Amino acid sequence: MSKYTLIKNAKLVNEGTMLAHDVLIKDQMIEKIGYDLSHDTATVIDAEGKFLLPGVIDDQVHFREPGLTHKAEIYTESRAAVAGGITSFMEMPNTVPNTLTQELLQDKYDIGAEKSLANYSFFMGASNDNLEEVLKTNRRDVCGIKVFMGSSTGNMLVDDEETLNDLFSRAEMLVAAHCEDEGTIRKNMEIYKERYGDDIPFTAHPLIRSEDACYISSSKAVALAKKNGTKFHVLHISTGKETELFDNSVPLKDKLVTSEACIHHMWFSDEDYVTKGGNIKWNPAVKTAYDRDMVFQAMLDDKIDVIATDHAPHTMEEKNNGYLNCPSGGPLVQHALPAMMEHYLNGKISIERIVEKMSHNPAILFEIEKRGYIREGYYADLVLVDTTDHWVVNKGNVLSKCGWSPFEGQKLRSKITHTFVSGHLAYQEGAFDESQLGKRLLFDRK
Repeated sequence: MSKYTLIKNAKLVNEGTMLAHDVLIKDQMIEKIGYDLSHDTATVIDAEGKFLLPGVIDDQVHFREPGLTHKAEIYTESRAAVAGGITSFMEMPNTVPNTLTQELLQDKYDIGAEKSLANYSFFMGASNDNLEEVLKTNRRDVCGIKVFMGSSTGNMLVDDEETLNDLFSRAEMLVAAHCEDEGTIRKNMEIYKERYGDDIPFTAHPLIRSEDACYISSSKAVALAKKNGTKFHVLHISTGKETELFDNSVPLKDKLVTSEACIHHMWFSDEDYVTKGGNIKWNPAVKTAYDRDMVFQAMLDDKIDVIATDHAPHTMEEKNNGYLNCPSGGPLVQHALPAMMEHYLNGKISIERIVEKMSHNPAILFEIEKRGYIREGYYADLVLVDTTDHWVVNKGNVLSKCGWSPFEGQKLRSKITHTFVSGHLAYQEGAFDESQLGKRLLFDRK
């Protein structure tokens, strides 16, 4: 017997419009969108005064499983994601072991099928010596290939020119890259070690992992992609200078080279290292207020196409180390959409644009089947947001396994009240229903 849910009186935000609409969900799918809908057997949710958005699709997370589950697990982090309005995620290959074979990739999909509350996909990882294995990746049911062109992941660094050329020329699916120049970072690190010894201040992080380190790598990668006609996506743009590499003259569906901005690079600046220290140590680094504002503007100008989190938890014990032993990364999935809603409430971006950058555009860019929009016949990945219920982030309400957030102490003026994942009400007013798990993302690639 089919299950029906009827969302009434919502301010539905979708495809550039905001309309007062009802939405009828049948099982996993959106059955009907319209005015004054009714259904005899439907469970009714009155969404008066709330925004109804398509679920956020986060194209870059690190959920740490397998191998690093003292920091995070697919279960715990997908749970935090759903509470933050993220209904689908794409997870990176720098787990332990690194996802460098088709068997190890399948192992992660098996974990996702058993544990993930959100819809999921996993990137295949590239190294200097696994090209043939990478090229076996199924473009229909895997989001993409991930290349680390920087030192962020140690032995996953791809720095062999021949390997990069072969990958870019032969890949038949999207290639995503972390771009930082290893040589530049090493030179800068030696300068700061000579100056400070082992007591390097966190304020040096954006000077060690500098604008030049980012631009040298990303410009080289973009040129390589253009030469080979590769569908190429540059992750976590952190500098104003890099935004010059990207084009806004054609629609996203026609772009070969695309880019992403992350929440932290549009929220924090280098001034925040004084109070936040290692809690805002990411790779690439949070840089100047000018860079933050330029990245935000490039996102508004469509030079940057999607907004993501780069959610990458570490334990508080690990984060409390000095600079040289403090790992880079932090948890963000629970607070990403509320953070963007702060920008909306401050008049910096429209809610329609938030939906475009966090839901529609990831679906277009990755060619995801039947997700990312509120459309009849699409999966009911839906989020209700209340902008009248203020709250403050603290350790007691952080859901990520690591138990902390860079947003601690921040007042947020919007709250996720309901999250539907493939038609299932997975989260409601602080409570989870884990009786149905997320689904594997599929990709409409010819």
